[in-house]
Amino acid sequence: MQDAQSAYPVCGDTFAKVFMDERGLQIFESFKAEKKANASNLARARIIDDHLRRALAAHPDLLVVTVGAGFDTRPFRLPGGSWLELDEPQIIAYKNQRLPVADSPNPLQRIAIDFSTGALAEKLAPYARHRPVICVVEGVLLYLDPPARQHLAYTLRSAFPAHTLICDLMTKKFLHSYARSVRRRIADLGASLTAADRPDQLFTAAGYRMQQVTSISRSAAAFGLLKVPLWMLRFMRTLSSGYAIYLFKA
Repeated sequence: MQDAQSAYPVCGDTFAKVFMDERGLQIFESFKAEKKANASNLARARIIDDHLRRALAAHPDLLVVTVGAGFDTRPFRLPGGSWLELDEPQIIAYKNQRLPVADSPNPLQRIAIDFSTGALAEKLAPYARHRPVICVVEGVLLYLDPPARQHLAYTLRSAFPAHTLICDLMTKKFLHSYARSVRRRIADLGASLTAADRPDQLFTAAGYRMQQVTSISRSAAAFGLLKVPLWMLRFMRTLSSGYAIYLFKA
């Protein structure tokens, strides 16, 4: 929301403000001081935006499946494709109220799902024959333990055997070195962040091939969101490579 209101937006998500009610703004107050984390989240969204823009330009019939969609607004901002969003019922209900599906310029469906029941495979089954497919899992895997991540990976591979997966992954060293403060704030809200030494290995073990890795910190610096010279990041390996956007091919 703040980015869209700035002089030089990185994402330009003009729809973000419709979700920020009084309660949302109260929660955000405690995160205003987390400037590096906020910059990373903004860069993360922009990197994924750019990946999807290129994919949609190449494949206008693309199906974009967003698991844990939250308040994602890409079906309203990016031209082309068909869009499928899945999230918890209370999220979907709030989102439908604030930003109705009928207002989307692209074909959009939203599906309410209780992820704890493991019903994701059932919800995805009607779309299994669609080609091509990109699955987006943004800001979700950090909250899942390894078995849950593995289950998600196998579920997506089973539903869409030839899809591309876009997700963000963080190493344990980055989490403990650079995300301690935001981790505490998130814990105060009743959630927890988890990471692994080699988070990509879970997906390669599930049969994915890693195609591309984009450093979130380097991108944030390139966008002017982090005041760190790009050359310096070459010597700060954990900061540079510890949190990134990954492209996997199933």
